[in-house]
Amino acid sequence: MVLPNSLSSYYEKFLATGEVKCIDEEIPFEIPQGWEWVRLGNIATIIGGYAYKSQDFINSSNNQVLRLGNIKNDFLKHNASPVYISDDLATKTDKFRCHLDDILITMTGTRKKRDYFFSYKVEQNDLNYFINQRVGILRFYISEVSMFMIYALKAENTLQNVFQYETGTANQGNLGAENIAKVYIPLPPLSEQLRIVSKIKELIPLVEAYEQTQNELNTLNTSLNELLCKSILQEAIQGKLVLQVAEEGTAQELLERIRQEKLQLVKEGKLKKSALTDSVIYKGDDNKYFEKIANTKMDITDEIPFEIPDSWSWVRLNDICSYIQRGKSPKYSLIKKYPVVAQKCNQWSGFSIDKAQFIDPDTLSSYGEERILQDGDLMWNSTGLGTLGRMVIYWSSLNPYELAVADSHVTVIRAMKKFVMPQYLYYYFTSNTVQSVIEDKSDGSTKQKELATATVKTYLVPIPPLMEQDRIISKIKQLASIMRG
Repeated sequence: MVLPNSLSSYYEKFLATGEVKCIDEEIPFEIPQGWEWVRLGNIATIIGGYAYKSQDFINSSNNQVLRLGNIKNDFLKHNASPVYISDDLATKTDKFRCHLDDILITMTGTRKKRDYFFSYKVEQNDLNYFINQRVGILRFYISEVSMFMIYALKAENTLQNVFQYETGTANQGNLGAENIAKVYIPLPPLSEQLRIVSKIKELIPLVEAYEQTQNELNTLNTSLNELLCKSILQEAIQGKLVLQVAEEGTAQELLERIRQEKLQLVKEGKLKKSALTDSVIYKGDDNKYFEKIANTKMDITDEIPFEIPDSWSWVRLNDICSYIQRGKSPKYSLIKKYPVVAQKCNQWSGFSIDKAQFIDPDTLSSYGEERILQDGDLMWNSTGLGTLGRMVIYWSSLNPYELAVADSHVTVIRAMKKFVMPQYLYYYFTSNTVQSVIEDKSDGSTKQKELATATVKTYLVPIPPLMEQDRIISKIKQLASIMRG
């Protein structure tokens, strides 16, 4: 029994012993005159479920046993792996049968997640249900109280009170009947309980309508933000986001510098001869696009997805990169020394080394120097539905280990960074122009799509002058920051 005194302190009197104890620290808020603070154990019997054995269950009967998965807040999942017991066993375990106005509770879940203590009020059609272990019954001495209690048990203050008694292992949380009995509940007079319940039922449809409207608004805000991001990227890669500056030169001049740089690197033995190409893409007088390779000229107008400024150029990805290659199938090890970047490391939310596995350190010598990931490398997921097309930029600052390599499901794209900024390429390859047709560009079956290395190398890329690349990157970052608030 809980008694307030004249100084507004609360005391609990234990009738069995006559002991009186101040409990001010346990009382979370003041209640109206005529209400009482009570412990659940003083107004209800708490019954823990019966430990039915698997051999007790039969295929069908009128007696269904409710387990943890059957009980959610305010509803039962009748058909969630239903199990039944015989009439004979039902008679023997009748103590665990549901009664009208009982409140069922779940008493086990994930530790510190508060993903249990679901409550459901038993109705007339639920009287042939029996409760399994870790499901509990609150059976109130005055059954009408359950109409109010089904709402009171879901209040945040009640849940805080309940979960302070949580016990269990590192992963599994438990609530025992003895501790549930200790939980304080503010209890109004019965007539006021009924008025409160009536008012809650009146307000719930309004709250649900508001929640639906808010969810729709949240969805709209999210979709608008995504659409706006896509629109910004699209404007950027089409040369519409920032102004062109004639004094900065042209992309054709930039591409010529790249060709000369590649030739020099080949002479010095720093670049494989296979990285050299003689592809030139240009726009003819008839406004058609052509690609000239050696003495062969081809009309590639159908490949061009959009028009670009005059100072820009279309180019094959391989022409502006020093290295494009799939990673290598690794021999894995539990030794956490050299991580291997797999598809799960490359998420749209960014790069995560935490998801990486590790190669056998003894196999590192089998990796050529070029396979060691470098700052600014683009890592493009190149196989599988749901993962195909995801791209991130590798930065060693995100890798606490000495180095990293890629596995065979990831294509590494290494741009000529003196002339082409990896961030610009990232924006292009994550734009709708590329991502909307990524599966069309891939090979393989419906269940196993694959982006071939040859396809990656011949991807068309719109290239602006270097300084304009920098302005585009800065502008996108600025706008993204504004959208994030």
